[in-house]
Amino acid sequence: MTIFHSMNTTASALTAQRLRMDVISSNMANVDTTRGKLVNGEWQPYTRKQVVFQSQEGKSFASHLSAAQGSSAGNGVKVTSIQEDDTPYEMVYNPEHPDADADGYVKMPNVDPLREMVDLMSATRSYEANVTVLNASKSMLMKTLEIGK
Repeated sequence: MTIFHSMNTTASALTAQRLRMDVISSNMANVDTTRGKLVNGEWQPYTRKQVVFQSQEGKSFASHLSAAQGSSAGNGVKVTSIQEDDTPYEMVYNPEHPDADADGYVKMPNVDPLREMVDLMSATRSYEANVTVLNASKSMLMKTLEIGK
């Protein structure tokens, strides 16, 4: 474990949470998009996306040694994928809409603004907590450098 291990771990979390906020913003921006992608010549509504995290596996000898010794210092987090949500689309009656079917129903995206706002608040809080950890680590390193004065 190096002196910058905590900063690297926190930086990976900051990067992951920032991507999560970007994906949530994309979901919110497309909450009414009925033409998200073209599938077999037919337009499908925008599909909600979600970020999947996984802990980073340390590949160095030091990480294997610390794991064997029972020391469980984390190695950070990484984004493994951005997956589409398989929740069914919402059918809304709107016969004047250009994408309405013969019965007057329109397939709307499976994005729930309330759920997205809760996810955004969670991602924001996680981001803020990691900024606090980064600042605390920086402060401790600065105090360590001041010892030599």
